[in-house]
Amino acid sequence: MPNLSQMELQNLRHFIGAHDTAYQKLNEYSAQAVDPQIKQIFAKSAQDALNTKQKLMNFLNN
Repeated sequence: MPNLSQMELQNLRHFIGAHDTAYQKLNEYSAQAVDPQIKQIFAKSAQDALNTKQKLMNFLNN
């Protein structure tokens, strides 16, 4: 893991949590959407949030 200050580590944890929350909400919105285009937009946004969360977590693990 790179040498991070406590503030940087706290910010990363906050970003990871925020992206996890966004993923969960967008996934739920996608499940509830009736319009196929809206459903697809929410699903893609959820996947993007999950991908970003995973990248941030990988950064911490290296």
